[in-house]
Amino acid sequence: MQVMVNSDNHIHGSAALEDRVRGRVTDKLKRFEDHLTRIEVHFNDENSHKSGGQDKRCQLEARLKGRDPVSVSHNADQLEQALEGAIDKLGTVLERNIEKQRPG
Repeated sequence: MQVMVNSDNHIHGSAALEDRVRGRVTDKLKRFEDHLTRIEVHFNDENSHKSGGQDKRCQLEARLKGRDPVSVSHNADQLEQALEGAIDKLGTVLERNIEKQRPG
């Protein structure tokens, strides 16, 4: 399972941030790796130069083997909180999606 990390111009993505994000996504979604080819992580600062709550957005797009991709997003005050919220949402969506595909 490949994890790609992207960020907009207002979020300074460093190699350390990318490593932490890849590790967290891989760790929390490992149980789905047989069903996934790639997960794309997109960070955005919705207010860019303005301060304000819940302006950090994390969108996760999961590419499932032989199926349409699924996408979720979560907004929070900090990037790590946005990532954790999005990972939790994606886990729920993947669980439902994969469960539907299992023979009854």
